[in-house]
Amino acid sequence: MTTTFDKKIEIRAALVLIPVALVAAGCTRPTVAADASRPPDVQVVQVDQRDVPVYREWIGTLDGMVNAAIRAQLTGNLLRQNYSEGSFVRKGQLLFEIDPRPFQAAVDQAQGQLAQANGQVAQAKAQLLDAQAQLVSAEANQGKTQLDVDRYIPLAQQNAVTQQDLDNATQNNLSAKAQVEAAKAKIETAKAQIQASNAAVEAAHAALDTARVNLDFTRLTSPIDGIAGIAQIQMGNLVSPATDAVTTVSTVDPIKVNFAVSEQEYLGFSRQDAPMTRLEFELILGDGSAYSHKGKFGFADRQVNQKTGAIQLTALFPNPGNTLRPGQYGKVRAATGTNRAALLVPQRAVTELQGTYQVAVLDAANKVSVETVKVGDRVGSMWVISEGLKPGQRVVVEGLQKAAPGTIVNPKPVSPKTEGQGR
Repeated sequence: MTTTFDKKIEIRAALVLIPVALVAAGCTRPTVAADASRPPDVQVVQVDQRDVPVYREWIGTLDGMVNAAIRAQLTGNLLRQNYSEGSFVRKGQLLFEIDPRPFQAAVDQAQGQLAQANGQVAQAKAQLLDAQAQLVSAEANQGKTQLDVDRYIPLAQQNAVTQQDLDNATQNNLSAKAQVEAAKAKIETAKAQIQASNAAVEAAHAALDTARVNLDFTRLTSPIDGIAGIAQIQMGNLVSPATDAVTTVSTVDPIKVNFAVSEQEYLGFSRQDAPMTRLEFELILGDGSAYSHKGKFGFADRQVNQKTGAIQLTALFPNPGNTLRPGQYGKVRAATGTNRAALLVPQRAVTELQGTYQVAVLDAANKVSVETVKVGDRVGSMWVISEGLKPGQRVVVEGLQKAAPGTIVNPKPVSPKTEGQGR
């Protein structure tokens, strides 16, 4: 139960606390006023001026230097696969085998036909030798009978021999001449047979060569050193020259990166500081990482695409270990010139509003003014300013929300920690 005495004590305590609170409040107000009058801190940098390279970027597609499609040259069943898909293969390495049995049979048959044709040539040559021997004998006999006729004619006129003897000598001479002509005919026949047999031999040789080539075609080998792709046809399937490629082997070191540039860019390359043949290319891979090797200019296509107005260029990149593969995409980047005495500010110092770029600039009295600028290329974390700023001007990088136009601020240099952000 509260007494009258307790209530008096509470009233006196309250009266004592009121002045204390007023004093405390009076001490606090000047501090707030002092903080409100202090200029806000902002971080600034000076507009940098230096020569910077002018970079261009294009979307590129990776491709092998050589992409050899392995196709069947004859019709047959695919018997076996002799390589590991995706592995590196050497020129001449066996990749696939087609069932060789019917083609081996064709080789054996062609060899038999060649042997038969060679036999016919030998027989025809023997007949020629026999005919030539017969001709020699017939000519010798004909010479003897001619001498008999020549001897009997004057004797018959002198009645030294009978007319019958002369007739017999004449008949023998005519028979000898017929034998000579018959021997000559046999020689011509033998020569014709030799010629025909030689033609048969040539045909047999050609048939044997064709059969051997077809037998070799049952072995599908790699024509180049490169990476062998996935087998497109399963073992046991029938293949023929009309079927698709069984697989493809690609040479990928170096590897090509194809990209298209406009006709204007292509013509402008020759007017830049670095001619096209001297360009050094960088490759940005699909995951955003930069490829560790630089590329060089390879070649330009023979014509400009009339539909797109662009021309395809090719850069060559070393590819040790065959890390890069055909079909990948990436960005090709190259310094195509130099921007002399360019003005640069950090990208975070520039604000964009509806396509207009602005920068907060400090004058000698640290008063803020907002300047509209025209931006150019980006160089790392910096932005090239083509219009609106002068060398040495101070621009606000951090604390832009405090830097309203006309505000007096307290500029501080960008701290190393802040300066490294965004790079």
